[in-house]
Amino acid sequence: MVRFRSVLPQLGDDFFLTDGGVETTLIFHRGVELPDFAAFDLLRRPGGEQVVREYFRPYVELAKRHGTGLILESVTWRASRDWGARLGYSDAALAEANRRAIGLLEEIRDGLAADLPRVVISGCVGPRGDAYDPARPMSAAGAEAYHRWQIETFVEIAADMVTAITINYADEAVGIVRAAEQAGMPVAIAFTVETDGRLPTGQALGAAIAQVDDATSGYPVYYMLSCAHPTHFTHLLDKREPWSERIRGLRANASLKSHAELNEASALDTGDPVELGRQHADLKRRLPHLTVMGGCCGTDDRHVAEIAAACAPLFAGGVATSGGV
Repeated sequence: MVRFRSVLPQLGDDFFLTDGGVETTLIFHRGVELPDFAAFDLLRRPGGEQVVREYFRPYVELAKRHGTGLILESVTWRASRDWGARLGYSDAALAEANRRAIGLLEEIRDGLAADLPRVVISGCVGPRGDAYDPARPMSAAGAEAYHRWQIETFVEIAADMVTAITINYADEAVGIVRAAEQAGMPVAIAFTVETDGRLPTGQALGAAIAQVDDATSGYPVYYMLSCAHPTHFTHLLDKREPWSERIRGLRANASLKSHAELNEASALDTGDPVELGRQHADLKRRLPHLTVMGGCCGTDDRHVAEIAAACAPLFAGGVATSGGV
């Protein structure tokens, strides 16, 4: 087994920002066509790499401004075999797309060495199926077999960790964690929940985290919540609950709408960035161990700017700064 490449710096007490909703930003704000929300497909288009570089630029600037660390999440949420096949990718072409996505982040990090020394590169893994509807669930063994290929691709290059985002049932999370452990990679699991704070399967969030930890001997370095508004889960988070202590990151939606409502919406709901920042600060006060914050659907650098401005003073040495970019 490959040893962990480094001790992940976000496991300490310092503040780490990550990006917002890459797919919704590119589609609705930049006018980029992304079939199946597959941002990785940009990397084979003329000028696509530059689009991705420009997307990350404001988040780099926010991390510099607030003196935070930065997690660069690769645009590979859809770069697994089933989704790649839908877009006409062979295994070889898909592996190259994953490598290029990580390589691009490595170039960004190398250019920041003097100004932003705490940069983590994360290889993003998404669900095999619909992020909102676990209609065709796999067993844990099936999920391990499916996700192993993409995760092993990340091992070949500069990824520091794997983050599985918008995972909607526990068995898929277990499989992803086991595949990451076999590859010797640290892994974070970001569950998505419905408006009642439960996974789309109806399982309670705490039960899902406990199931994954029990099945993998607690291998995930931490858990996150993704693709849900803070009002959907804040009421569940209590630092007295052991499973709450395992949640270290948030990638919330801008909208208060349910997943079903978002699927039916014809326009992007960007919510209230200032209020979202305040809600993140309230969550940081509730759970002091939260260190990683970014966004998901409907969020962009405006939302992450407000989150950073609201939360930075709550970290040791933090200072209040203007939220705008």
